[in-house]
Amino acid sequence: MTGRILRFSLALLAGVTLSSAARAQDDPGSLAAATRQLDSGMALARRQIGASDLPGAIGTLERVLFAYPEAAPPRLLYAALLCRLDDRQGAELELGLLAGRPIADSDWAGVASACGPVPRPGSPRRGKRR
Repeated sequence: MTGRILRFSLALLAGVTLSSAARAQDDPGSLAAATRQLDSGMALARRQIGASDLPGAIGTLERVLFAYPEAAPPRLLYAALLCRLDDRQGAELELGLLAGRPIADSDWAGVASACGPVPRPGSPRRGKRR
């Protein structure tokens, strides 16, 4: 009896795993479509974060940043995720790319929440004239 239950459990687990793999194969097309637009890419990354799929959200944000390298909101969310994944050095590097760009307080709040105290990128300093 115990052997049957074990085999049934393993078969059930295999079915769930194969079902997930099949869904993932259908997903690349929708992922590519979602990340072609800034807003839909950000929405997808937020859904992935809500589902605790941080590596998936990182990948989504990387595709968004490839298409929109100058956009601050996805870079800030990316930096926050790097902090959540214990890559503070990577997060600080990403934040450094935002020097001189305006950052909304609501976007910065997400970074501060994930990273703790981290210097907010400021305006580039102008050299002193002599």
